[in-house]
Amino acid sequence: MCNKKLPDRVCDSEEFNCFGMLSFEKNLDGKKPAEIIVEWYREHKRDLPWRRNSDAYRVWVSEIMLQQTRVETVKPYYERFLKEFPTVKELAQAQEDKLLKLWEGLGYYNRVRNMQKAARQIMIDYQGEFPDTYEEIRSLKGIGNYTAGAISAFAYGIPKAAVDGNVLRVVSRITGSRGDIMKQSVRRKIEEELEKIIPRDEASDFNQGLIELGAIVCLPNGEPKCRECPAASFCEARKQGIITEIPVKSKGKARKIEDRTVFVFKDGKKLAIRKRPGRGLLAGLYEFPNEKGHMEIDEASVYSKKIGLMPVRIKELGHAKHVFSHIEWHMRGYEVIVDELEQANERGYLFILPEEIEQEYPIPSAFEYFTRYAGIVK
Repeated sequence: MCNKKLPDRVCDSEEFNCFGMLSFEKNLDGKKPAEIIVEWYREHKRDLPWRRNSDAYRVWVSEIMLQQTRVETVKPYYERFLKEFPTVKELAQAQEDKLLKLWEGLGYYNRVRNMQKAARQIMIDYQGEFPDTYEEIRSLKGIGNYTAGAISAFAYGIPKAAVDGNVLRVVSRITGSRGDIMKQSVRRKIEEELEKIIPRDEASDFNQGLIELGAIVCLPNGEPKCRECPAASFCEARKQGIITEIPVKSKGKARKIEDRTVFVFKDGKKLAIRKRPGRGLLAGLYEFPNEKGHMEIDEASVYSKKIGLMPVRIKELGHAKHVFSHIEWHMRGYEVIVDELEQANERGYLFILPEEIEQEYPIPSAFEYFTRYAGIVK
């Protein structure tokens, strides 16, 4: 804790200042704010599947799935994944196509690939037992500070901070910090300061309490439910009337726009799909054939013939957009009925029945708009 005389106003430095955590050090009616947050969490926490069992493996699976994905979306995936891969061993031994198929729709497929790599690390380095120290957990493939902190605190009660976007927002508002939460220096400082005040026997509930506050009360976009917030009495942003200004978050780079033409080639009941390269965007997944640029219908016909698929009928399927983290695909689609497959196999095309694709071949959600025309139920 810093000893310098503290100003009466909220600090407007770009960095997260050492006196910012004073909001958490107050004594309110005989209780510290950390205790108030823990009590609130125990009374108001949502009943979520991954909170019913704090086994480290289960915590890990849920935390990786929840990254950049809504809670309601994750619930069925979590249950299916654990049914198929109940232990680290099963995950380590999984076939990639099966693994990706179970992940289909969650996006960011490198997350699950890294999970499998980490599972194999655990099998080799820890004899199949999930490691139980922060440093060892942090050393696993694909696990950063947040996930390592979450597993450490939730599964083992280790007083490490689990700082995600919700926590960054909550802490920034409570402390009145104008530090840019996109800066690693600010994130690290928040982690360090939180670890000084985590109740030693309540690390899990304190961390989850901050996360829960951000998820259901201290909402983004200037719409927090301050009247329901247990931190209202010690929230600097609320006192100063600057809730809509905090957290400070610098804008990332603008996404690149990429036009693509997508082809739903049909030979009778079968559909053409192909496997993407093993590296890069959507690596190793299956897709409808597609090319850069927007083709007109006559160009689509010429292209089909060029690749050895003789078109009998072509129909426009409309337009779709899919947003990745750094790129946007603006897609235009065509359904092409074909009757000759001269070069299809040479180009790596597979003609598969829709029901087989549903069961065995992972198609990324980027192509979801076109699956309805292909007879694939997602």
